[in-house]
Amino acid sequence: MRQKTGIVDVGGGMRGIYAAGVFDFCMDAGIHFDAGVGVSAGSANLASFAAGQARRNRRFFERYSQRKEYMSWGNWLHRGSYLDLDYIYGTLSAAGGEDPLDCAAMQESPMELLMVATEAWSGKPRYFPKEAMRPDDYRVLKASSAIPFVCRPQWIEGRPYFDGALGDTVPIEKAFELGCGKVVLLLTLPVDTVRTAKKDRLLAAGIRKEYPLAAKRLERRAEQYNAGVAAAKRYAERGELLIIAPDDTCGVTTLKHDPACMVRLYEKGYHDGEKIVPFLAADPIAL
Repeated sequence: MRQKTGIVDVGGGMRGIYAAGVFDFCMDAGIHFDAGVGVSAGSANLASFAAGQARRNRRFFERYSQRKEYMSWGNWLHRGSYLDLDYIYGTLSAAGGEDPLDCAAMQESPMELLMVATEAWSGKPRYFPKEAMRPDDYRVLKASSAIPFVCRPQWIEGRPYFDGALGDTVPIEKAFELGCGKVVLLLTLPVDTVRTAKKDRLLAAGIRKEYPLAAKRLERRAEQYNAGVAAAKRYAERGELLIIAPDDTCGVTTLKHDPACMVRLYEKGYHDGEKIVPFLAADPIAL
């Protein structure tokens, strides 16, 4: 019997263009997965992948991110968020927008899709299924991508949510809980990177008064990330998981988005996507 396959995208802000390259290779090669779990920018990558919209994510990272409406200090001053998630997942992504998400195709995809967000009051992760999104209502993507302090929390069903990386930084266990026998993990930092909490502590200070439990989780994000990658390496040793990660980030950071650097990182992702083919070779139906 064919093993169920899954893919996990941990996001990483503008570094997510690396994973966008991997997904474009998969679409070009006809590679499908039974399940996907996305965090932050990884949720948006997976939504477009499920919809079969090749190169869409690349356009968002490489082209639209250069606009002041997408990310700027002007947004911070006037909207309270450096990233304007309403512009990204509303103006651009809605039907009739410049680059709409094909919500119908995403919903009709046989791939089970979960998007991780963190409930700001409790600091706990919530795994939203793709069915939680409807045409022109992409609050789940906004919630999954709402970097604390950099963005306002997003409200769903009367509760505030921040970026999914606070609650479940490397959600490989969720993929295995979905019944996957083989999982591809997309990182956007070199695999041996050891993250530190310095920047996270600064961001946590900005939300601690209103959301103390979310701030506490944010302060532990680096620890959770490092533990998650260590666990992934153990799964990889058993042949149950494949880690795809760049050898360097080409100068791209969470919010730094030089177009030439982003193109190089995208191309790295597209090339590295080829590693998925032999990993899934034992499951010819998956190809």
